[in-house]
Amino acid sequence: MASKEAASTSKRIKGRVTLNKGLKYLFLLATLVGLVFLALLIYRVLSQGIGYLNFDFLTNFPAPFPEEAGFLAGIMGSVFLMLLVAPIAIILGVSTALYLEEYAAKNRFTRFIQVNVQNLAGVPSIVFGLLGLTFFVYLFGLGYTLIAGALTMSLLILPVIVVASQEAIRSVPNELREASTGMGASKWQTIWTIVLPAAVPGILTGSILALSRAIGETAPLIVVGAATTIYAIPDSLLANYTAMPIQIFSWIVRPQPEWQFVAGAGIIVLLVILLAMNAIAVWIRNKFQHRY
Repeated sequence: MASKEAASTSKRIKGRVTLNKGLKYLFLLATLVGLVFLALLIYRVLSQGIGYLNFDFLTNFPAPFPEEAGFLAGIMGSVFLMLLVAPIAIILGVSTALYLEEYAAKNRFTRFIQVNVQNLAGVPSIVFGLLGLTFFVYLFGLGYTLIAGALTMSLLILPVIVVASQEAIRSVPNELREASTGMGASKWQTIWTIVLPAAVPGILTGSILALSRAIGETAPLIVVGAATTIYAIPDSLLANYTAMPIQIFSWIVRPQPEWQFVAGAGIIVLLVILLAMNAIAVWIRNKFQHRY
């Protein structure tokens, strides 16, 4: 009897070991598929665009000929967009997270707000573009301007920043709040001097990752009227503008094959900026994650 139970146990163990090995190689295969296609994408972009990537490309405006085309308008347009999007989205996002975590009562209404904020983070970007077109371009009369594009992109990343900020604030130990309150600090003093400094690394990490998403979005900017070709840098909030994804899109749709190489050079610049932003977010997380 004992030998039969031992044989049955040994058989089950072997089956589990075999299943474990099979799942291990299945997950490895899934990882390799993603890495292979990523490597092919990077190779394709580098092989096409590296020949057109030079100083003139970074300092010239768009031109009718591929060898004269530049990326300056797209780069500066994206920079100005992010300079507007960052304070708008971060201030609103962190304020919303503070209210939900520190002030709002834990009831059905609060849970309803939190569920909808989380759902908004997964809404397709084109929907935010249509929202910006309806309100900022038409209803508020801002037109196809830089500020209308910035407000639209702020709405796009606002739910992501709210969720990331909530997680960062929630991770601050309650003992720190209690100690501050015990020393006679008010609720706002506790939030300003204890909670926010402890949550800043998580908030910054989430905000930078959200901004890196915004800088690569194309659909909302097309809807709210970003120019495909512009020969000047925006000089006011009501100026016309373009952005790096829009400029790349305008080159890709042209029929001449040389424009595909120019677009490849633009993609390289955009990828470098995105990787730099993500690297900064990772550095912030690793540097401050063990602070408390």
